[in-house]
Amino acid sequence: MPYFLIYLFLEVLVSVNIASAIGGLATFLEIILSALVGMVLLSNFRATLSENVRAMASRQIDMNEFQRLNLFTLAGAILLIIPGFLTDLLGVLLQFSVLTSMIVNRTHVKSESYKTDYKKNTIQKDSDVIDVEIIDTQHTSK
Repeated sequence: MPYFLIYLFLEVLVSVNIASAIGGLATFLEIILSALVGMVLLSNFRATLSENVRAMASRQIDMNEFQRLNLFTLAGAILLIIPGFLTDLLGVLLQFSVLTSMIVNRTHVKSESYKTDYKKNTIQKDSDVIDVEIIDTQHTSK
């Protein structure tokens, strides 16, 4: 309960300061616009979810990352729908953190066969792989 009161106090301070700076009409338009953006994000959540499922199936993200990405997208969209400047700011930040995480995961593909040990700066290979050398035994004599 005290966290909610702290949040409510900060929301009122931020909203009053920004609303007095930009005016009543701009504040109203910002509330409507952010609610529309939040609704669009919620309606497109199905596409985001299927993209995250594909990334998890191709082992670009793990299950914890999958849950975190979807949770942030959902929470950010809901925060954008709720009126207030602080909630809008938090909602937008949550959307950008999802975007950043997805870009990082797309460029950094996780591999199970090679694991880099950064402390030793060595690469550990699978123990069931045998390195062999092929020697040609056919000799042609004339």
